[in-house]
Amino acid sequence: MVGSAQEGPGSRFDVPPAWERITLSALSGTVLVVGAPDTGKSTFARYLYRRLCRLHQRVGFIDGDMGQATLGPPTTISLALSESDGGEGFPPLGPRFRVFIGDVSPRGHMLPTVVGAHKLVQKAEDEGATAVVFDTTGLVDAACGGGELKRAKIELLRPGAVVAIQRQDELEHLLVPLRRSRRTRVLDLRASRAARRREAPERQNHRSARFRRYFREAQPLEVAWQRWAVFPAPDFTPQRLVAFECAEGFTLGLGIVVASDRQRGAVMVKTPLTFRDSLDRVDAIRLGDVALDPFTFRESRLRR
Repeated sequence: MVGSAQEGPGSRFDVPPAWERITLSALSGTVLVVGAPDTGKSTFARYLYRRLCRLHQRVGFIDGDMGQATLGPPTTISLALSESDGGEGFPPLGPRFRVFIGDVSPRGHMLPTVVGAHKLVQKAEDEGATAVVFDTTGLVDAACGGGELKRAKIELLRPGAVVAIQRQDELEHLLVPLRRSRRTRVLDLRASRAARRREAPERQNHRSARFRRYFREAQPLEVAWQRWAVFPAPDFTPQRLVAFECAEGFTLGLGIVVASDRQRGAVMVKTPLTFRDSLDRVDAIRLGDVALDPFTFRESRLRR
């Protein structure tokens, strides 16, 4: 019998029997959900989060797809925690933490992606989460570094389980050695029949909509950047996307460079961040590798 679950406000989706047969009592720690784009990976991750909330007092959900982000703006990966007194609604209503990757793809940003993943998992554990569902990016192609990226995450995060969702055998280059190892448990699922393929224009529209929503209340703000660390260097190109970070390296807010004055050590940014409340928490500015049009909210990659 196929069950039913809530996916979003006013919507429901059919739950494949294979999902319901997973023994949840054996799942704790980090659960890495791996799959190519449009396989139902994110839908499963949210379903798994809701079910784990019934067994754990606090569960973390990491949206690790900086291109098709849903818990935060594109170019970031985010952790959201369930409320400490329970509740299985999605998105989680507890504390949130965010890491700026600086691009909409992990390609060329493998190290920041792995470092950011580790920081968010560690933060979830520090906040008392006994289970963390990690929805990874759809980059799994071995020729593009997808296999190496997933292996690095597995080696660093030491997940209790890897849930692998495949259409055919596109993940076997990653899974064959994992199945022969005792380092983690592998759960195999087939791609959901309800999963719908999305072409590049639709994915771009999703990013533009998420950026537009994030910067909806943004205002111009001049900041003296010389008082903080600037990573990697103070090259404030107009329209460049930047992040303001706290001392732990978590993102307080994003900004779009409007103009800069190197002699004065000042940069004008368009940002929703209100510095009256957040200025004392800023420790660094991190520059991204994309430019964002402040009118269309379409991104373009900057030359590194």
